[in-house]
Amino acid sequence: MNKVIKNLPNQLTLSRIVLIFFFVALANIDADKINFIEIPKYVSDTCHLIAYIIAILAGITDFLDGKIARKYKCESDFGRLMDPLADKIFIVATFVMMADYRIIPAWIVVVVLSREFLVTGLRLLAVSDGVVISADKSGKFKTAFQMFSLIIGGAGWVRLFGFNIFEPTVWKIWYGIMLLVVFFTLYSGISYFAKNYKLITNKL
Repeated sequence: MNKVIKNLPNQLTLSRIVLIFFFVALANIDADKINFIEIPKYVSDTCHLIAYIIAILAGITDFLDGKIARKYKCESDFGRLMDPLADKIFIVATFVMMADYRIIPAWIVVVVLSREFLVTGLRLLAVSDGVVISADKSGKFKTAFQMFSLIIGGAGWVRLFGFNIFEPTVWKIWYGIMLLVVFFTLYSGISYFAKNYKLITNKL
């Protein structure tokens, strides 16, 4: 197998982590916040639009790395561990940012972060036994739905095509989507712990 193709999924995963840092930096440039220097509104709006595009690119790399790894049968322990970790860093960064801009209620962020940290703890527990817990179907669907919701929320954040997420009717629909995010987040978390129950009990 071509070495470039073999390493491509892992390179895409690492690139996603790098993109996240650029996303966070650009998303935090805001003319409405207290800054050391005065930031014009058009500058912060442009930075937010670029951050939104970066977030979409990060989501695309998540889709591609898994697809390429499965198609060319070049899945690795590194990918099984780092791909979900990169997803978590991305989800945590975007949800915290959107809570800061009041696009997502803070309690939803707490639920999402709690699940992510608990599952990460479970994975670390498994690694200590030489076991790698890869993402299951519920986890993959959860991540896909979270990213879908973030694309919608981000579009409202940057006012893409005049879309305003804070318009009362739109906000109700958005809140409903966020409740679905909570449901799928909790369901996938419970699924991971149920499937690895013996691993936990053996450590007690």
